Amino acid sequence: MTWHISLDDGGYEQARESFQWDLPEGYNIAWDMLRKHEDPEQPALKQAYPDGRRETYSFAELDRLSNQFANALTERGVSRGDRVGIIVPQKPANPIAHLACWKLGAISLPLSVLFGPDALQYRLRDSEANVVVADESVLGAVREVREECPDLTQVIAVDEENPEEGVERFEGVCAGHEASFEIADTEAETPAIIIYTSGSTGPPKGVLHGHGLWAGHCPAFSMYFEHSVFESVYWTPADWAWIGALGDVVFPAWHYGQPVVSYPMEGFDAETAFELCEEFDVTDTFLPPTAIRMMMTVDDPTERYDLSLDAICSGGEPLTPEILDWAEEQLDGVAVNELYGQTEANLLVANCREWFPAQAGSMGKPVPGHEVAVVDQETGERVPDGAVGMIAVARDGDPVVFQEYWNEPEKTAAASVTGPDGTEWHLTEDLGYRDEDGYYWFKARDDDVIITSGYRVGPGEVESAILEHPEIEQAGVIGVDHETRGEIIKAFLKPVDGASEGESLREEIRHLVRERLAEYEYPREIEFVDELPTTTTGKIQRRKLRAREHE
Repeated sequence: MTWHISLDDGGYEQARESFQWDLPEGYNIAWDMLRKHEDPEQPALKQAYPDGRRETYSFAELDRLSNQFANALTERGVSRGDRVGIIVPQKPANPIAHLACWKLGAISLPLSVLFGPDALQYRLRDSEANVVVADESVLGAVREVREECPDLTQVIAVDEENPEEGVERFEGVCAGHEASFEIADTEAETPAIIIYTSGSTGPPKGVLHGHGLWAGHCPAFSMYFEHSVFESVYWTPADWAWIGALGDVVFPAWHYGQPVVSYPMEGFDAETAFELCEEFDVTDTFLPPTAIRMMMTVDDPTERYDLSLDAICSGGEPLTPEILDWAEEQLDGVAVNELYGQTEANLLVANCREWFPAQAGSMGKPVPGHEVAVVDQETGERVPDGAVGMIAVARDGDPVVFQEYWNEPEKTAAASVTGPDGTEWHLTEDLGYRDEDGYYWFKARDDDVIITSGYRVGPGEVESAILEHPEIEQAGVIGVDHETRGEIIKAFLKPVDGASEGESLREEIRHLVRERLAEYEYPREIEFVDELPTTTTGKIQRRKLRAREHE
């Protein structure tokens, strides 16, 4: 079973009409990624480290290592449906832990190494995770929240030579266990992974997906990488905690039996990105727009580096014309294809130069296999071309559409609407329109999510962290336009009476947010105000703050 949309299938419209999902009975992600390949000894992971070390793992080796870890988890009481947190950067332990969970029917929980204690505590407690696999760099944060997570009984540390009492070494846990494992009886709908949203108007929501998720990404993967998904090498600098890295690159590449480059980069560096692309003959990459803009500052990249790039895909914010022009002029015509999706339903719309010309600023056209429309969010009725409505995707039979928000039945129900023809639509909360040529165009978010440097940030979580500071009485957080980062986070703050409103307080707040949440979530701009606009119930009116910013 390998989904590949060929150029010989009769073109884009024919591919859309003829495509059908046909996941086999007993489908399991780990089997798809590791055990179906004709040559399991071919490279799957090309691991690089900043200190110069290089390692290569075949599909067979990843299968054996994840078998050992699956046996270790089973020995420690992890069983079908249990949740396992994975807080590991681009290192082999990250996919090994995921694959082990899926083999035994457990649910993996990807979490960012950039999260601070507050962000980790909420997600681990909410998911009721039993085990955490944590990189050495985040053990301090895990230690801080462990007592507040009553279901968390075991911590397994990656690359920690001398773990403290109550923490086991990942390498030691794997060693000595059987290198074979019988994959659990699962189906495409069997719960497999929970990925948390950024949390726009409240706490982050746990998005539950089934085993069919990554296979569901493959038609889009084939599309935005210009159909050349075989004999390719893939890489992304994106955090392996997000659906935009795991789903846009890593697991679809392994579905097709192709190698992925892994490098735990601490902060994006454009020169390092070009060096990795040259060293490993990277042909296809997912780059957030912010990363592309940083790479655009490197002079004469094709003269300085021997590149094998064929295609770049990007998403999270519209691509501007200068990005397409840069790729055409500075990268000798490398295709740059925009893609669109979200944690709840990823890779719904994409561009493919071999099928239709890219329109700068357009999201592209719907990917075969996904019924996408612009609808009235109240009635579920399709709106006419050119009219703005909510972008939606039909739920029935689509493996990329989420199953539920974890322990949030009311929010799950609110994310759907049934149209007059009986179609049940998942509402993306993104507003846009479809033009007469079938291209989709993003207009605005229907929520308050901020997209900064490719990361989606919920302002509510940032506001809560800021309000932990004793000198702040009220906080309102919005995104403001930024040339390189797309948006940056700005905080409007009302201090308590008598507080000093100087630069020292600003730095204290930035430090607080970095420590409690994540490095990318701190407010780069802080404005102190006497009052914040609120509703009659006291809720901060962020739309008025945004309007004020544009006055």
